[in-house]
Amino acid sequence: MSTTTEIATLQLSGTKKGKIIISNITEPYGKETSDVVSIGIALNGKDIEWKSHIPYGSLDDVIEVLQKVSQEKKAQNA
Repeated sequence: MSTTTEIATLQLSGTKKGKIIISNITEPYGKETSDVVSIGIALNGKDIEWKSHIPYGSLDDVIEVLQKVSQEKKAQNA
């Protein structure tokens, strides 16, 4: 049975009420499937409208790409 455990809630930049909700989901796709990190976006701060599931095995690669993109964006705006 799938279980969702909230890890963190962050403000969504550029919105008044928006939140980024980061959670762990156990058995997301059925019995004995591996946990994933869920990143949800709630524009009103409550109801998740968009969601991505990232397997823990891919998390480091995703973080690396996001950090690179963030640095490039900061350099463009400097």
